[in-house]
Amino acid sequence: MSASEIFGKFSKIIIIIIITVSLYGCSSFVNTRTQGYSIPPSALEQIREGQSEDLVIAVLGSPQTKSSFANENAFYYVETRIEETAFGLKTIKSRTVLAIYFDKNRRVKDKAIYGLEDGKLITIETRRTPSFGEDRTFIESLLASIN
Repeated sequence: MSASEIFGKFSKIIIIIIITVSLYGCSSFVNTRTQGYSIPPSALEQIREGQSEDLVIAVLGSPQTKSSFANENAFYYVETRIEETAFGLKTIKSRTVLAIYFDKNRRVKDKAIYGLEDGKLITIETRRTPSFGEDRTFIESLLASIN
């Protein structure tokens, strides 16, 4: 067997390996993970009207966010499921927000579960109001101090 025949067979094997690896990289490999809290259904069943804040914390853990308005408080637990492709593209597949409302005596008044369909998209304003000194660059500040 000559060197050119060996090289020809070797190059075919290398080409097959390269094609296989390339196709594997293009496959629809999707990784799904949870961000935030994982809200188990068994924990939801344990939260009932009239229970104390301390019991809610014992069952679900510390809330991600708290809010207070007048004499009423609320705890919010957010679970987000994200899909990430082999190329690093991330998409939010589902978001669940568990809101637990408390009365003035720190007892569970109500609970609600919200999903992505309950949310609203808002546009964040990116314009800035210029103010004195804030919008100067380092060079502009140096030159202004020479006067």
